[in-house]
Amino acid sequence: MIAALEHFAPHHQELRKRLSRSFLVIIVTTVIAYLFIDQIAGFCMRPLFLAYPDLGHMVYTKLTEAFISYIKLALLVGIAASFPVLLYQSWMFIAPGLLDHEQRLARQIVLWATLLFVAGSVFAFFIVLPKVLTFFMGYAGDNLQPMPKLGLYLTFVARMVLAFGIAFEIPFLMVMTVKTGLVNHDHFTTKRKYFYLAIVVLSFLLTAGELTATVLLAFPLFGLYEAGIAVGRIFAQKTSEQD
Repeated sequence: MIAALEHFAPHHQELRKRLSRSFLVIIVTTVIAYLFIDQIAGFCMRPLFLAYPDLGHMVYTKLTEAFISYIKLALLVGIAASFPVLLYQSWMFIAPGLLDHEQRLARQIVLWATLLFVAGSVFAFFIVLPKVLTFFMGYAGDNLQPMPKLGLYLTFVARMVLAFGIAFEIPFLMVMTVKTGLVNHDHFTTKRKYFYLAIVVLSFLLTAGELTATVLLAFPLFGLYEAGIAVGRIFAQKTSEQD
């Protein structure tokens, strides 16, 4: 028992060092983000004001709402900004125990997963969000005056960005299942209609039942699904040629 603990001690110390550095980076980036929180919040609120120019300002109904909302936003930005460092720290902890080909595969996984998540987040904020906001603000009129709350709006934006970022990982997961041999490359073709239905349900759940956002998320995912099939077929052909 003692020998096992002594053997695990270096790994425990290495893990603690990597976690400490990760938390420190998150704290530093969060503090920096809070110093520019007015500009960051203004950037997040800009799509709403563009969707409804007559909206002069937002409101908060609790004394602590604005402060807490800004803290949450700063933390979210801090985590996003420190993401490359977090990946690096994770890599430095895992890499020594991997073989050369496993390290190359891990680097590819991290790279493509990150790029797809960023692509989904950017697509959500600059393409989908303005259209969704325009749709919802279209209900405003002489008899109905919108008064969006700051906290709820920022939560709405963060949820949508994260939902699209996660959803855009679908082709990456498809390729990984084919490359690792978990399923045959024809599996996603023969079961296409079931996966399309699953995409619609997933889009509905990720967007909390908002119809416009569901449609705007589902159609790009259909395209990404087909891209995943094509890339998975290429990997399958390469694997068969190597065999």
